[in-house]
Amino acid sequence: MESEPIEPSPHLLESVHRTVENAADYAWRIRKDDCHWIGELKSNVAITAQQIFLLQSLGEKVSDVAAYRRYLLSEQLPDGSWTIAPGHLGDISISTEAYLALKILGVPPDNQAMLSAKEFIRGSGGVARVRIFTRIFLAQFGLFPWNAVPQLPAEFILLPSILPLNIYRLASWARSTVIPLLIIRHHQAIYALPNGRHAHNTFLDELWLDSSNKNVPYRSMSWDCGAIAIFFSLLDLFLALLGRIRPLWIFRGLSRWLCIRWILQHQEEEGDWAGIIPPMHAGVQALLLEGYDRRDDCICRAIEAIERFTWQDDQGKRLQSCISPVWDTVLMVRGLVDVGVDKSDERLRETVKWIKSKQILEETGDWRIFAKSIKSGGYSFEYNNRWYPDVDDTAAAILAIITHDPVAVGSTTVSRAAHWICGMQNRDGGWAAFDINNDKLWLNKIPFSDMDSLCDPSSADVTGRILEAFGLMIRLAETEFVESVLIEKLSIACSRAIEYLSLQQNACGPWYGRWGCNYIYGTSNVVCGLSYFSAGNDQVCEMLIDAIKWIKQMQNADGGWGESLQSYRDLSKAGRGPSSPSQTAWALMALLTRCGPDDQSITAGVSHLVDTQTDRHDVGASWPESTFTGTGFPNHFYIGYSLYRHYFPMMALGRFLKVSEECRASANGSPKGSRSRHDSLQSVS
Repeated sequence: MESEPIEPSPHLLESVHRTVENAADYAWRIRKDDCHWIGELKSNVAITAQQIFLLQSLGEKVSDVAAYRRYLLSEQLPDGSWTIAPGHLGDISISTEAYLALKILGVPPDNQAMLSAKEFIRGSGGVARVRIFTRIFLAQFGLFPWNAVPQLPAEFILLPSILPLNIYRLASWARSTVIPLLIIRHHQAIYALPNGRHAHNTFLDELWLDSSNKNVPYRSMSWDCGAIAIFFSLLDLFLALLGRIRPLWIFRGLSRWLCIRWILQHQEEEGDWAGIIPPMHAGVQALLLEGYDRRDDCICRAIEAIERFTWQDDQGKRLQSCISPVWDTVLMVRGLVDVGVDKSDERLRETVKWIKSKQILEETGDWRIFAKSIKSGGYSFEYNNRWYPDVDDTAAAILAIITHDPVAVGSTTVSRAAHWICGMQNRDGGWAAFDINNDKLWLNKIPFSDMDSLCDPSSADVTGRILEAFGLMIRLAETEFVESVLIEKLSIACSRAIEYLSLQQNACGPWYGRWGCNYIYGTSNVVCGLSYFSAGNDQVCEMLIDAIKWIKQMQNADGGWGESLQSYRDLSKAGRGPSSPSQTAWALMALLTRCGPDDQSITAGVSHLVDTQTDRHDVGASWPESTFTGTGFPNHFYIGYSLYRHYFPMMALGRFLKVSEECRASANGSPKGSRSRHDSLQSVS
């Protein structure tokens, strides 16, 4: 018979109380005046380089040249390269884009940083080795022949959604980028560089191994590529030949018109497209190529929107690939609630009101193409993105709202969000981020897909968060009013999701993390969700036992957890890497659903977070995190969420205190949960 959990030492509890008080104080200090949070969304330098390319294509003088230079040079590695994320080796495409941006900004080729970059690029095969999207950027300046770029016929827009291949079978981020690219590829425009406008520009010749032959094929055809890849490569060759017979372009004018109509229709009132930079850059260029003027309202709004994505500090000026105000805010609210900030705190109430105001109720959105029968109710990641609500954000918003005020579980806001999520469940029982049944993975064999990112299939991490939201809603329905039809709907959806997750679990216990690094993230999300469904369910219990065992095995000697981004390429590196605050918190949150507060792994992890909190006297106490623990496209694009280091440790430490207090209450014979979570935090200012 298992013994009752033992309360942790008073010294540890006191240290944790002090740590979360300091963390809550820091959180309030960095909140924006209009009641929300937003941290910098870090990525690689290519996004900033592409901003320089856009401004150059517009013929506009770059402001803040020194700040842009300073940032780009600050990210260069000792070997002269630039990389996709801290800790990764240099990347030839990103390095080439950074080099070109710096040269446009006036850094001379004989500068030592440029010489080092040149040596790395040439040593990696030269410009001929860059990826497809880098080829497109270079082709726009005459640095790469357009013939060496895959065909993107504008007629693609004409294919109806009932076909297996059409624009709506692409993931939301790919769709919103590809449609303006159809226009760009049609025009094959060449813009001027500092040395002028030339169809065969020599501005970057020093980076070529053989600058006399730039028409390098982007993919060599061999049976090793697979039959589908060979088919698409042959189709690309056929389209290239067909494109030379201009009289056959009978639908080209209509196709271009439909592309532009789609672009204008999908532009937010504030100027954004899809909330991410690639379609915003491409959208501006596509409209200008089709005759719009730089002074037109749609262009002005777009340029202003792009500028709002910039971030500037002592490191310099850069462009964020995306911005995360809704995501950061809902997760910070959960952190504050977990550490015991009173729900009557006016600041918290104002923030929850802000969250509710961001719910998307307009009957728009590309998700409606394949889910016409459901009503809107989702949340997006950014300030302005009504066309692409995010299932993961919506589940996180539900959790923030009902953990702040359980009575809200029966509110219209939560009900509409939950109904929308149910309607977005995939046929396999899981959920994706933005789309429904967007799982045609063979699309990644299309020639211009060299980042394996054209689809948005179900993922365990998103499904786990939804199980957590729905599980909490079902539990709260025992004491709060929730419509019975919705609860029945949630129960059915959760049963299907559990079956999906049972098939996705790795043999050694963890789950893959699509949107966070990696198995620690995926496993934490799934465990936190499945824990609501373990009572009387042997299948769930066995899944959880294996997952908890794996998490404990991955703990580092310093008490923390960490995982390298290399685990996306090498399964043997799953759960292994230097400890980081966000990944340590994810592991602890999972363990705390199944283990007592006296568990050795938990106390070691908690002690690690307590010991690694730093204190900046000008701002407050937080945790340092230099690694990227967020994921855009596995193996190709990673994200550093600058607030992950803060609100996830708050959640973990807050839940540790709650479990400890429940343990103490149980030992004293009090009803479980009868005590206030953390009385000492009720008055944190």
